[in-house]
Amino acid sequence: MGRMVRKRRTSLGVALLAAGTAVLAGGCTGGHGPADGGRGRLKPPTASATPSAHTGSVLAVKIDNSGPARPHTGLRDADVVYVEQVEGGLSRLMAVYARKLPKVVGPVRSARESDLELLGQYDDPTLAFSGAQHKLLPLIDKAPLKAEPPDKATDAYFRGTGRPAPHNLYLRPARLMRSAPGASALTNGFRYGAAPAGGRADTSATVAYPSARFTFRWSADRHRWLVSMDGTPTVTTDGQPVAPATVVVQHVRIRKSGFRDFLGNNTPYTETVGSGKAEVLRDGKVYQADWKREKAADGTDFTTGDGKPVNFASGQVWVVFVKAS
Repeated sequence: MGRMVRKRRTSLGVALLAAGTAVLAGGCTGGHGPADGGRGRLKPPTASATPSAHTGSVLAVKIDNSGPARPHTGLRDADVVYVEQVEGGLSRLMAVYARKLPKVVGPVRSARESDLELLGQYDDPTLAFSGAQHKLLPLIDKAPLKAEPPDKATDAYFRGTGRPAPHNLYLRPARLMRSAPGASALTNGFRYGAAPAGGRADTSATVAYPSARFTFRWSADRHRWLVSMDGTPTVTTDGQPVAPATVVVQHVRIRKSGFRDFLGNNTPYTETVGSGKAEVLRDGKVYQADWKREKAADGTDFTTGDGKPVNFASGQVWVVFVKAS
């Protein structure tokens, strides 16, 4: 799938420009959902809940990735999983759904400033998240996306009983969207097809943040990359391994933002507009690539050194953002 012709919007750029002047020190609280401490009460889902008619765009869900939040639910059904560094050197996931909507996804956590730029490459995405800093909320409201936190879509969320808060907030996607929008909603510029020429045979790759580590090991039997987090194989709550067909290690600029968490830790800002280097893992090989995304409303191009597109293997794609050296 190549880049699709898409309408361009200016509101995202305006919102992000406003963010650049903010100097904020609040915790992850705010009007979009309960505090990120996750201890707000939610009423149970009701049978009368009516999903939105908004079915033409992807569903993006912010997912908790701390130790107590694992194993995840619904992660294997995502078309794309983004991995980003957050406060304290930890990681958080954003799962993007287009071809299939699982019954339940979670645990759901809070949004970050970087999410707005990242999601600009999708046409009017729906963003499910637990909450956000109150000074980030105006930027979320201005961004070209449909925000669906718990206070706006109460019947779509529920709290599980097997984990303590804040690691027990879950989403029922069918309460937000009537059906999966389909592959055409993946307007992120990714291309799928035959592997490029060359590549280096390799069966393992590790990406480390200050307080998190991801390892991807090639399984010839499954023809997939098996994910491990912090040294433990990653499975979902149904006991099945998380196994993307393609893993992209994308080298980006990670800088300080104007936001901090409730402990005073600065929130990193991951810049996904620009250009840089990447490694693309598929079919038991590693391919060196260049990435480029000129504007927030553009998809991301991955090309070889001679400018030819780098195709991804059919199946789930993981994009791991790492700090460029």
